[in-house]
Amino acid sequence: MKIIYRGEQKLLKYEWRKQEKNLYIPKQKPELVTIPEQKFFLIKGKGNPNEHEFAEKIGVLYSLAYAVRMMPKQGYTPDGYYEYTVYPLEGIWDLTEKGRELDTLNKDELLYTIMIRQPDFVTTEIVERAFENVEKKKPHPFLNDVTFDIFQDGLSVQMLHIGPYDDEPKSFELMNEFIKNNNLERTSLQHREIYLSDFRKVEPAKLKTVLRYKVKSIE
Repeated sequence: MKIIYRGEQKLLKYEWRKQEKNLYIPKQKPELVTIPEQKFFLIKGKGNPNEHEFAEKIGVLYSLAYAVRMMPKQGYTPDGYYEYTVYPLEGIWDLTEKGRELDTLNKDELLYTIMIRQPDFVTTEIVERAFENVEKKKPHPFLNDVTFDIFQDGLSVQMLHIGPYDDEPKSFELMNEFIKNNNLERTSLQHREIYLSDFRKVEPAKLKTVLRYKVKSIE
C-alpha cells in the first residue's frame, strides 16, 4: 500500500482490519462471503482449549508469525515484503466420533487446528528462515508440530459473535437458519473461528469472534 508525497513514495502499514473488513469485521448477522486462497502457520491438537497445552501451541504460532514480521530488523528483507499487522489467531473446530455421539459438548473430545495467516509474499524459503530463527532464539517443544499450508475455503457463511465462547451456539442457530433460507448447505461439519479479541485481556461478555461455515448452493 502506498501514498505519494511530493513525488516520493511513502509505504503505509497494511492493516487487515481496514483492507479486509469483509473477511474480518462482519456484521452481527449471517452473511455470504467468498474466502480467497490464504497461507497459514498451523498446528493440530485434541482436547480442552482451556488446558495449558493449547496456550503453549498458540505461543509457538505467534513466535513464528513475529519471526516473519521482524525479518527486516534482523537483516533480511524478503522479496515483496511490506509493513503489516500480524493476522489474528484462527481455529478450525470439530469433534471426535465419540464427541459427536454425546448429547452435550465434552471439550475433551474437541479436535482443532489453530492457525495464523501469513501475507501473500511468504514463501517456503521465508518459512524455513522463520523456523530457524525461532529455533535459535526461542526453541519450543511444539515447534516441530507446526506446519505451513494453503487454504481456500471459498463460499462461506459468517457472522460476528460478541460474548462468551460458550454462547456461540446461539449464533450458530442464526447461521443455520440463514443457510436453510438461502438454499445453501454446509460442506463440512467443521467450523472456523477468528479471534478478534485477546481472551486474556477482554472480559467474556465483550469477546469478538468471527464464526464461519463453508457452504455450497443446492439450487
